[in-house]
Amino acid sequence: MESFEYVVVGAGLSGAATAWQLAARGHDVALLERTTPANDAGSSHGSARIFRYAYPDAFYTGLVLEAKAGWDELARLSGKQLITPTGAVDYGAVRQPERLAAALSTHGIEHELVTAKEAQDRWGQIAFDTDVLWHPGAGVIDAYESVAAMVDQAVTHGAALHTNWAVASIKGTAGDYILTSEDGRAFKAANVVVAAGGWLPQLLGSLSLPAGFLAGMPRIEVRQEQAYHFPYADQAAIETWPTFIHKREGWQAYGLPGGRDAGFRGQKVAEYNGGKILPSAADQDGLIDPANRRRVIDYVEKYLPGLVPEPYAETTCLFTNTPTEDFIIDRAGGITVLSPCSGHGAKFAPLIGQLGADLATGSGTVPEQFRLAPQATAAGAH
Repeated sequence: MESFEYVVVGAGLSGAATAWQLAARGHDVALLERTTPANDAGSSHGSARIFRYAYPDAFYTGLVLEAKAGWDELARLSGKQLITPTGAVDYGAVRQPERLAAALSTHGIEHELVTAKEAQDRWGQIAFDTDVLWHPGAGVIDAYESVAAMVDQAVTHGAALHTNWAVASIKGTAGDYILTSEDGRAFKAANVVVAAGGWLPQLLGSLSLPAGFLAGMPRIEVRQEQAYHFPYADQAAIETWPTFIHKREGWQAYGLPGGRDAGFRGQKVAEYNGGKILPSAADQDGLIDPANRRRVIDYVEKYLPGLVPEPYAETTCLFTNTPTEDFIIDRAGGITVLSPCSGHGAKFAPLIGQLGADLATGSGTVPEQFRLAPQATAAGAH
């Protein structure tokens, strides 16, 4: 039976980043993916994820700054533009643009607060209902190409990529784990990193994790999200479209240039956490909820006059949420669990890889709020 020092389960953004970091540090690594890296059934496919610095908590803004250094390194190594600059606008009473501005100020990140009228003059394609935060450093991540670039780096440094390898169970103790696939194949590993995204709830019961560790795991909610591509009313204005996040009472929406996924001719728009809850990623059906489609079309008609309110493409994807929207990065024995999720993990991928590799090798620590015990306390307070 083939044996590895480290086996990483899941070749999405976080798993690929961790495999890259482990391999680049000289470790013997295998990267297992249930189908193919960044496949459409996971959370890391496609060409459009928001990169932004704006967070109400300066802690996360600081982490984005750290992650950007990793993105720059990956772009240099791959020779690819992985983040397309667009800038971002944030608005709505619940979004609290002034609070976001304070967090950006803490880290010296360029931004501007403008009135709704001033914003309307600059971005006439959007109808604003509050003051607006603008930060030009935001952009759009090409998730698929980013995963491909990180897998390439992992393989270049000697990692073994195994596709169509769906993990069914991980048994054993630190230094001596057996990973078994759904079709009966097996590998040995001294250490395991589980970055299974929406499949984590299904896998948890099949991992050799201590009962106390599992008891501290927050409730993980997997949602089948829905996104729609709406054509630009003025194709000549395509370069002026920023990403946006709009949060008002009872409604949260986001949008971004759809890029390759949208044939470069439309904006991707979605209701945040508007999809149905699933037991795990294995239960997704890829079906669009007509009521959700209607809500998003109505929203576009009211708030996005620069779009034609008729979607020309639509898709589903996965959000894997924790109650606090904090990530899970923790370790028990020789198993490290990574779940950088809750719909905002993509922008942190290179940093998640560094943190996951640090934790798995014992060479570093991770922020305390990503560990299970503090999360259990915080979730109980919600």
